[in-house]
Amino acid sequence: MAPGLPDKKKAEDEQSSKKNLIHLCNPHLEQMKEDVLYHFALGTGTQDFPTLFGEVKHGMGIPSIAIMLHELIKLLHHAKCSSVTVIRIGTSGGIGLDPGSVVITRQAVDATFKPQFEQLILGKNVIRSTDLDEQLANELMQCSNEIAQFNTVIGNTMCTLDFYEGQARLDGAICSYTEGEKLQYLKEAYDAGVRNIEMESSVFAAMCKLSGIKAAVVCVTLLNRLEGDQINTPHDVLVEYQQRPQKLVGHFIKKYLGKV
Repeated sequence: MAPGLPDKKKAEDEQSSKKNLIHLCNPHLEQMKEDVLYHFALGTGTQDFPTLFGEVKHGMGIPSIAIMLHELIKLLHHAKCSSVTVIRIGTSGGIGLDPGSVVITRQAVDATFKPQFEQLILGKNVIRSTDLDEQLANELMQCSNEIAQFNTVIGNTMCTLDFYEGQARLDGAICSYTEGEKLQYLKEAYDAGVRNIEMESSVFAAMCKLSGIKAAVVCVTLLNRLEGDQINTPHDVLVEYQQRPQKLVGHFIKKYLGKV
């Protein structure tokens, strides 16, 4: 083999590898000092991405919770349970709220701010109501006032089909809008009564309502989406935030059982 050919072959392989890299259709990412992949617990500033490799599977969003609810509701029926109350707790992105605030959902709304859940069934579009139990929401709010440990509000929750473009983020692999357009949309959501964004509440509310189950959604906000898309809060603070819905609902349960 002629001198220099191995180096030439290596260079050609590297060039070919670069051509096969994933293309990100979002110019905003290049301007970020660090990209935090929250659901993977990874960040470009703290981990060596080219070295790390793994396959991660998630159970989140409307499809996952819908499957769980179908089987949970059947379980409750077969067990002959009555006067059932189901409360979903979790995390969310806030709109116009300080991180760590807790939102008790009044209505779960879609991306157009309508209180409805749309689903294709047998090729037809079916629309279902996403109203939640108002009395239960007020009782939970009273419990928050009693423990008086963190800010809590009652407001609408926007449920989206994905975490990135559906929530007007600038840090996804694809982004087809400007920062100004993003902020305008989120401000419109705020004016429509939306105080947080997540990915499960609409189908949760719809299925519970259809099944005659008293239900509520209680989520903590990890950031104010009017100020950014990435979660930069220290881990120990995030852990405390995530315990807030548990504390609130725990107090509600103890009060219901006469333990407080």
